[in-house]
Amino acid sequence: MASRKTKLVLVKIFSLFSVVRGYNIPVIALAQYLSAIFILDKERRALDVLLDGNLFLIVLASSLTIASGYIINNFYDAQKDLINRPKKSMLDRLVSQGTKLQVYFVLNFIVVLLAFLVSWRAAVFFSVYIFLIWFYSHKLKKYPLIGNLTAALLAVLPFFGILMYFKNFYEVIFAHATFLYLLILIRELIKDLENIQGDLVANYRTIPVMFGEKVAKNIIMVLAFSTLIPVYLLVDVYEVGYMDIYFYTGMIIMIFFLFKLWKAVSREDYQLLHNTLKALIVAGVFCIVLIDPSVLVHGRQLLSAI
Repeated sequence: MASRKTKLVLVKIFSLFSVVRGYNIPVIALAQYLSAIFILDKERRALDVLLDGNLFLIVLASSLTIASGYIINNFYDAQKDLINRPKKSMLDRLVSQGTKLQVYFVLNFIVVLLAFLVSWRAAVFFSVYIFLIWFYSHKLKKYPLIGNLTAALLAVLPFFGILMYFKNFYEVIFAHATFLYLLILIRELIKDLENIQGDLVANYRTIPVMFGEKVAKNIIMVLAFSTLIPVYLLVDVYEVGYMDIYFYTGMIIMIFFLFKLWKAVSREDYQLLHNTLKALIVAGVFCIVLIDPSVLVHGRQLLSAI
């Protein structure tokens, strides 16, 4: 009997892990720490940044906010996910909607509490962030372009949280943020193409639904060419160390991406494009260390005199 209950609890935990997309959150937390060490606070030793208690609270609050965001998004998308992701949807439904909402409110309460431990400004920032995620899930995501722009903004806001903490507003940081924003915006449009059947049933007025796949592909092409602007700034104007290898490689990948985009006709084709962009974004996280490899190779900042 106890074994059966244990299995049930484990299944529900796994289901909740699927709902909050627990596999994504550690990558975002890692990206925040790497950004802090290699971009936002290069003056301090990496060890000092890693041991910064307030930074830890901000990263933890960001992770919990993102988790709660996935929960409320899953709550509102239950109908269309049955069509677009039937297997994942069945797994997610092992946890009741009521339980999901309870976890959602608990997580948000913890986030605001953690933020208050940093400062009242941090608490306001995360309160606004939580509200924007809810408003996006409830209303904005159903509208063409507005939903895509908001989704991309919400994805980069955790980095602005630590940007405000370090009070570092160099132009190079906004160039990085612009490149990331454009990649995420392209991915959101690819997701709309991928999920067009469920969006039609759920009455989501996305760009592919309202204007057709060709218009969506043209917008994606314009956005893809727009990434050349921040890439040029990062490679030729600002100092990004060996990370320029990532940007050159990324541009080559984008050429093949656009070639495949115009040939894409099925959900499987769009899934491949979606995964390509996701891999490019995740690779960018790990390539942040190339900005100053000496931090890892020589341990100059990490292990220098304590």
